[in-house]
Amino acid sequence: MNIHEQKNFKKLPESYWLASTLTTNYPALNEDIDVDLVIIGGGLVGITCAYLLEKEGLSIAVLEASSICNGTTAHTTAKITSQHGLIYNKIQNSMGKELAQQYAEANELAIEEIKKISEENDIDCDYIPQSAFIYTQDENYIQKIESEVETASNLGINASYVENIPFDIDIKGAVQFHNQAQFHPRKYVLGLAKAIYNNNVNIFENTRAMDIEKDENYIVITDKGKKVRAKNIIIASHYPFYNKHGGYFTRIYPEKSYIVGIKAKEKYPGGMYINAEDPARSLRHQSTDDGELILVVGEHHKTGQSEDTNKHYQALLDFANTLFTVEDVPYRWSTQDCMTLDGVPYVGNFTSNTPNMYIAKGFGKWGMTNSMVSAMILRDLIIEGKNPWQDIYNPSRKTIVASAKNFVVENFNVAEQLIEGKLESLPKNIDIEPGEGRILKVDGERLGAYRDEDGTLHLVNTTCPHMGCELNWNSAERSWDCPCHGSRFSYDGNTIVEGPAVEPLRAGKDVNTIEKLFKDDF
Repeated sequence: MNIHEQKNFKKLPESYWLASTLTTNYPALNEDIDVDLVIIGGGLVGITCAYLLEKEGLSIAVLEASSICNGTTAHTTAKITSQHGLIYNKIQNSMGKELAQQYAEANELAIEEIKKISEENDIDCDYIPQSAFIYTQDENYIQKIESEVETASNLGINASYVENIPFDIDIKGAVQFHNQAQFHPRKYVLGLAKAIYNNNVNIFENTRAMDIEKDENYIVITDKGKKVRAKNIIIASHYPFYNKHGGYFTRIYPEKSYIVGIKAKEKYPGGMYINAEDPARSLRHQSTDDGELILVVGEHHKTGQSEDTNKHYQALLDFANTLFTVEDVPYRWSTQDCMTLDGVPYVGNFTSNTPNMYIAKGFGKWGMTNSMVSAMILRDLIIEGKNPWQDIYNPSRKTIVASAKNFVVENFNVAEQLIEGKLESLPKNIDIEPGEGRILKVDGERLGAYRDEDGTLHLVNTTCPHMGCELNWNSAERSWDCPCHGSRFSYDGNTIVEGPAVEPLRAGKDVNTIEKLFKDDF
């Protein structure tokens, strides 16, 4: 492989966190049950919530659509840091010092809590203290960096201004957060899941929540028709599948980023790094059984809105070659997270009119500490009815009004994608090579076509079953991705990879008819 000019990655993307851990084997739900609390989603948020609330004596069921820690948590960069971009000065200016103080205290404490929990449960999750840096190469960001140092320091964070970082990058300045950390997220979550399962928390894999009903309690209906009745419910799935209240599909949008895991001749100098400007570039390392792995991260865009997803991996590899002598690229993968209108997650009551229904959503790619914060907030709201950080995270917070411009922009983009998907001009006749996917229009119908390596053609209807947007082909992951709300489907449409959709894609036209059409035209 030519490391410097690799244009076509032959191997499908693979997360190191998944490749370096065993798969789980918890049972599926096969009967109706009653519990005090049902948690939808078996990632870092869901499992941490179960851990904290089991200690309060609640009977709990965790429902996971696929397997534990197989989604967003298994594809993160896993920086345990309260440094979430240049956020503190932004929060203080737009929401006030009191709410900025809440955000700082919550996320700083989360770092300590993750370490404490891993030690108490003997979870070997490669937890390593690190400093976190935000640097800039743009003079226009110097004042922003200096303001962030001042604001974060005043909020009690151990932050300082530095003029250099240990890379051959001509920076203009940087903010350093001390006493941060990194870990192996899947080792941590799987260890925590084992601990709660041994303490009689019900964990059900391959159990997708399809709908929620309400009488005196909440009733979760699963894909197999089984019911979980509970007084309390936490929606900790990546994107809210439940659309009957809250309007979350208008207040969050999914965004993808990319990661290449490289082996380099040089030793990584330590620390975690991200730049302040675009294009985004982030760095950290991970010790493995096969030596040091350096994670190079960035290249964000809205899910389903990139013409060639492979180009983002190549851009990261090009950047890596400016810093290191790259010897191999054993891993690459993408990650997807929900972004909120004001940059602060939604954690608390699903709406002000849905008591005992809670949500934790919109971590904006800073989910490690925010997941821990979410679990602590939701534990306190369920047990005591209040939490000291509830105002900054409140999903119904009044300060969201200040983000009205973002609300208009994001929802215009969704409407634009919905309409353009229906009206765009598509090729009627096209040849498809093995390993290639295309959008076709046959007899007036928009179809997704993918030919596998054996030459078999797979056809799907490209209308997303979630809210009717038209899907686009993701060439790197070989999936059909929704540009509106981030649902993703396997190339044959039978598997929901991620997102709020609860049903697979409908099949397209008869394959034999399409094959005949190809033969007649070529």
